[in-house]
Amino acid sequence: MIAHLQGRLVEKTPTEVVIDCNGVGYQVNISLHTFSLLPDSESIRLYTYLQIKEDAHTLFGFMEKAERELFKLLISVSGVGAGTARTMLSSLEPKQVIQSIGSGDVATIQSIKGIGAKTAQRVILDLKDKVLKLYDLEEVSVSGYNTNKDEALSALEVLGFNKKMAEKAVEKIVKENPQSTVETIIKQALKHL
Repeated sequence: MIAHLQGRLVEKTPTEVVIDCNGVGYQVNISLHTFSLLPDSESIRLYTYLQIKEDAHTLFGFMEKAERELFKLLISVSGVGAGTARTMLSSLEPKQVIQSIGSGDVATIQSIKGIGAKTAQRVILDLKDKVLKLYDLEEVSVSGYNTNKDEALSALEVLGFNKKMAEKAVEKIVKENPQSTVETIIKQALKHL
C-alpha cells in the first residue's frame, strides 16, 4: 500500500526513524543494516512495507529495495514474524542471510537471537529454492548484492531482451566496474546485446 516514503528525517534511533512527509510524521521500524546506511542529510527516502494486524498498522523501512524483498521472503515463512525478520536483518548483512539460506547453513541462521533449530531449518527449507532462483549462488558472492544490477536487469527484460543474455552482459559490466549506476549498466549492456 505504501511503497516508499520521502521526506525529512526528524528522529532516528537504531530501531526506528520518524519521517516528516509534508507535515505528517511516519514512525518507521528499521533494521540495523538500514540504520547503518542512513544518510547524514535531512532528506531521506525509504522503501517501505506496511504490516496490518487487528491491533496495529506497522511500517517497516529499508534503504535498499533488495533488503525489503528479502524481508518479504523471510516473513512468508511460517513462524517468522516481522520482528524476527527485522532481527535477522539486524544481526547479519542481507547478503549473509542470502548466502546462509542458499548454502543451507543452519548454524548461522540459528545463531540469530530468537531463532531455534526448527525455525532455522524451516527458513532454509522454505526459501532455499527461491533464493537460488533469485540470486545465482556465484551471484551471492560479494558482487552479487547489487541493487543497480537488479534494476538494470529488470529494465532490460522489460525492453524485451532475453534474461540469460542480459544477465551475462550485466554481470560482465558490474565485474569490470562495480560502482556503475543503473543508467550506465543499461547503456553498456545495450551495446553488448
